[in-house]
Amino acid sequence: MVLTHRLDEGIDIVEVSGRLALAEVAEARGKLKDIAETGTGKLIVDLSGTTFMDSGGLSVLVSAFKATQSRQGRMVLAAPTANIQSLIELTRLQQIFEIFQTREAGIAALTKS
Repeated sequence: MVLTHRLDEGIDIVEVSGRLALAEVAEARGKLKDIAETGTGKLIVDLSGTTFMDSGGLSVLVSAFKATQSRQGRMVLAAPTANIQSLIELTRLQQIFEIFQTREAGIAALTKS
């Protein structure tokens, strides 16, 4: 798993590449939560390069979401693969997360808010 962070138009963008599973949870949670707590308050988690995610990976996303909300911020997910989208829907987390099919759509939504 590789987390890449950058700023684009005042929005924190984190690209998650590779697996986001139980073995990577502690490291990923720490990095993503830190960005959520100290960043701009607008966060996109780009899942286009994520090859696998399990319940541990979902817990990382929920932790980052809570950290962003505690700052009155907004976090969205972008470009989940079909398998990850299915996992999110299976766990009904699409009712919590805003999900955009592209990173650009997520940026556009966060730029308006």
